[in-house]
Amino acid sequence: MSHAESFDVGGGPGSYAAKQRTVLTSLIIDFILWIPDIAAAILSGSIVLFADAVKCGNEIIATFLAYLTIRKMAKGGAGSYDYGMGKMETITSVITGGVMIISLLIVFAVALYRIAVPGELVHEGVLLGIVLMVIGVSMNSYLWLKNYRFNQREPSPIMDSQWKLFRTKAFSDFTVLVSLIATLELSGFSWSLYIDPLASFVIAGFLLFSGYRVITISLPDLLDKTLDEELQMVIVRHLALFFNDYTALHGVRSRRSGSNVYIEIFLEFDGEKKMGEVQDIINRIKVSLETHIPKSSVSLVPTGPTDSEHTSPPPPGF
Repeated sequence: MSHAESFDVGGGPGSYAAKQRTVLTSLIIDFILWIPDIAAAILSGSIVLFADAVKCGNEIIATFLAYLTIRKMAKGGAGSYDYGMGKMETITSVITGGVMIISLLIVFAVALYRIAVPGELVHEGVLLGIVLMVIGVSMNSYLWLKNYRFNQREPSPIMDSQWKLFRTKAFSDFTVLVSLIATLELSGFSWSLYIDPLASFVIAGFLLFSGYRVITISLPDLLDKTLDEELQMVIVRHLALFFNDYTALHGVRSRRSGSNVYIEIFLEFDGEKKMGEVQDIINRIKVSLETHIPKSSVSLVPTGPTDSEHTSPPPPGF
């Protein structure tokens, strides 16, 4: 097993098992809150509550897919997937962003309908909705912070999309809460009928921003985009430390696979050096880079001048 895949799948804080428990907790809490949310939408006749229930349903599907993906990755793919199964995380993040966009379209369409055909809300149902939104804001804020801290310790596309998903849900539920309270307090005014659908557009804005951000961040990794400039500079600095140990740098290739980083470096060595000396240099550079780039797997390839055309150019600034 490579350095980049040496995870403890038993129960450590950075293991797939820990991620699995975190996402499963989110899924269960989401589902428990979703059922009364549907009831409140039906009883109140509120479009914003209905939109919130539809949105939550789509988000439950996204969280469920994330849970299945982590379970699959925890089983590993040794022998079948030499570079691990990190792209499954990225694909799941793209799906999560796609679900947000679908929710956006549903919320937008329903809000337009209610503006065209305004209707009175049932106060009892609205009161139930207010109670549920208070609970929703509290729980989603808790899951937002919990998943954020987890992603800070163990960055991965799935956990990144999860904390952003719950951040959106917390703000969304707060918007619904304010909307319901305003509708009750201002019910004596005829224009208060439009508070409900207008609040739905705010939810749509949250979904648009979050969905777009998750998709645009995940797609480059899915397409094997080169590492960002900050990590490339780390590679440059470490190669500079060993500048006298090799004669030429013929290229660097890098990519991400989920939370893992794969780096290939093509170096030319003095032809007079013995293979044992070359291997010792390779080992020292490899250890140095893997120590300073978390969850990385570094491969150094001895390369001659005639092989340089098959490799990428050196990183910028080298």
